[in-house]
Amino acid sequence: MATDQENNKQRMIKLLERPGNGSCVDCGAADPEWASYTLGVFVCQSCSGLHRNISQISKVKSVLLDPWSDAEVEFMASNGNNAAKAKYEQKVPVFYYRPTHTDCQLLREQWIRARYERKEFVCVERQEPYSAGYREGFLWKRGRDNGQFLSRKCILSERDGALKYYNKHDAREPKALMKIHTLNASFQPGKIGQPHGLQVTYLKDNSTRNIFVYHKDGKEMVDWFNAIRAARFHYLQVAFPGAHHADHTEGFKKRWFSMDDRRLMYFKDPLDAYARGEVFIGSKENSYIVLPGLPPSTQGYHWQFGITIVTPDRKFLFTCETEEEQQDWMAAFQGLVNRPMLPQEYAGNHSHGSTQDLSKEFIHFLHLADNLIQSDL
Repeated sequence: MATDQENNKQRMIKLLERPGNGSCVDCGAADPEWASYTLGVFVCQSCSGLHRNISQISKVKSVLLDPWSDAEVEFMASNGNNAAKAKYEQKVPVFYYRPTHTDCQLLREQWIRARYERKEFVCVERQEPYSAGYREGFLWKRGRDNGQFLSRKCILSERDGALKYYNKHDAREPKALMKIHTLNASFQPGKIGQPHGLQVTYLKDNSTRNIFVYHKDGKEMVDWFNAIRAARFHYLQVAFPGAHHADHTEGFKKRWFSMDDRRLMYFKDPLDAYARGEVFIGSKENSYIVLPGLPPSTQGYHWQFGITIVTPDRKFLFTCETEEEQQDWMAAFQGLVNRPMLPQEYAGNHSHGSTQDLSKEFIHFLHLADNLIQSDL
């Protein structure tokens, strides 16, 4: 006869089959085997370790290895991951970065603390550090020549449209001014050699520049990161008011596209620091063709405003949300296909500014065929 402990273990395993419980509530990792019996959520082993840092709020046990009481099982059954998300993620700003299991520990830990400990997405006033449109403070910045980190005053201002840093605390003029519309940030702890290390990328004189900063306080660093994302998002709202997020459609995934001469780059999110991939668009002399519409056999063929780019190696399928967008993109693509390629383009050296710059005019959402892109997109 099965003991109470064995029965409770089987009940817990059964709860994992409920919608939402099959992935970690914090990072989305598949098949969680741990649970917080005070929050009523299922988490992966990695996130369970982060929950131990907030033991006054969350207490975790292994679903399979630890004993479970009747009361604990009942509590887990009456809650679960979907219920927790509805409770703790009521007002997550659209620009706020939601980490996944592939992200650094700092992002995942602060995401956990923001929800359960600080309740930032229940009380909007607690989002002020990264949503006010202005942030000022001191960060440790790595020197360009000697690699030494020195304290630098930094100011992020949506009104000024820039992130600035100063070499001296009382300096009137900034050492560098980084325009928000060229700004991106990503955590690179291994690269920078600091667990809270942030790489800030921007453009200056058509060249990509980087600065590397960190702060000893993890929350402070993640607040800077999300403040940059907020400023970038609000700039995009003003610059491209028609762009919006929508649900994925069968067979296609929505991606943010930017075209810089012959390079069509796509991003999972407009705030991403790096493109997830790019499509090179050559000339018709090299067997590149642009066609309106999609092949009849295409999954998700109900999209009306499709575009097919035929390259020597494969076809790329895109769809637009309106006919006007389709015509704009078609005209841009066709202009490239009709234009003979330059010698440096054959060599893959696409010099910015050598030909017509289309990056500002054509930056918008397109839907890219899911079955023709890499699985990690």
